[in-house]
Amino acid sequence: MKDKKILYVSSEVVPYLPETEISSMSFEAPRMVNQQGGQIRIFMPKYGNINERRHQLHEVIRLSGINLVINDLDMPLIIKVASIPKERIQVYFIDNEEYFKRKATVTNDKGELFPDNDERAIFFAKGVIETVKKLNWSPDVIHVHGWLASLLPLYLKEYYKGEPLFNESKIVTSVYNQTFDDTLNRDMLNKIKFDNIEEEAIKGLEEPTYTNLMKVAVDYSDALIVGSENIPESLEAYIKESNKPMLEHKSKEEFGEAYTEFINTEVLS
Repeated sequence: MKDKKILYVSSEVVPYLPETEISSMSFEAPRMVNQQGGQIRIFMPKYGNINERRHQLHEVIRLSGINLVINDLDMPLIIKVASIPKERIQVYFIDNEEYFKRKATVTNDKGELFPDNDERAIFFAKGVIETVKKLNWSPDVIHVHGWLASLLPLYLKEYYKGEPLFNESKIVTSVYNQTFDDTLNRDMLNKIKFDNIEEEAIKGLEEPTYTNLMKVAVDYSDALIVGSENIPESLEAYIKESNKPMLEHKSKEEFGEAYTEFINTEVLS
């Protein structure tokens, strides 16, 4: 992994949010690559329940200030940054008052999904890509974690397909058992089509369930990692049928070596 550039895009990362399978892996994998001499950058949403003072977040003015168009509305992009103590790892936060100010991640205090999670996912995907463009940093690998980040493969290969910075980038998506009941906003398909993405590419999102969202991510990824011991059966079958390089679920102890070999031999070869 030495000198390889790896971009981690995750819906959650410790220590900024509580420890879960996703937030832990979104910290452990980059830390390991960092220790191996790789160059890494981590992106996550700046939810309102992240304590900016405690974690010493600050706005990066030179990266902020552009507007992203989401469903025909101009939404200002704010970029904040912090360093994970002792690790010398920088984390970039995608922020916007409308989408991320509320003091929660993806559900309200009754456990119901926010009705604009679809737009937040679109904003996050576009925000990450626009910021990486501003940094003029061309990643060898882009590793995606969590359903709120799952539109990034689609947007990179459709909306940004003419962007030379990512010509050689390989996309890896980790699929977790992070399913949710019901669906995201049923108008999600039209909001993505507004970005001139063909309906054929996202037909499954007529019913924007967790499984269908992740199937679109699978379609646009170059390689896949099963991040949980158990994932929905239909998703497991879909991953196998894709015939893409796949790393099966590994225990925490086995993961490091298996991940390094997978990236070096299956993704970058």
